[in-house]
Amino acid sequence: EVNLALEVAQKLREMECHVRVVSMPSQELFLQQDEIYQESVLPSCCGCRVVIEAASSFGWHRFAGNDGLIISLDHFGASAPYKVLREEFGFTADKVIQRIAQHFIYDGDDDECSCSCGGDSCGHDCSCGH
Repeated sequence: EVNLALEVAQKLREMECHVRVVSMPSQELFLQQDEIYQESVLPSCCGCRVVIEAASSFGWHRFAGNDGLIISLDHFGASAPYKVLREEFGFTADKVIQRIAQHFIYDGDDDECSCSCGGDSCGHDCSCGH
């Protein structure tokens, strides 16, 4: 998922969206860190969070937050070459960007972005780019 997240981030940056990628191979180890570290990695002021997990979404909601988007696979049993499964289940850069746009980005009919990150106001590079 990290390579996919990096590819998505690059494409979003090309669209002038401010993003960063956080890799969290162990939720448990992250939660053992002090609050200052956790806040530096996942600033509470940023509600525009996306989790990409090619397995169950279980446990990721606490990191995505109430406004976040979790792209995961909460079922089992599919069998095919991995490229077919990636496309079928939406684990391609273009499909992830489409999901992000549907979830966060304003539709152009109003001036309000639908996410709660507040742009760059928190001082972190976490805005949706609106």
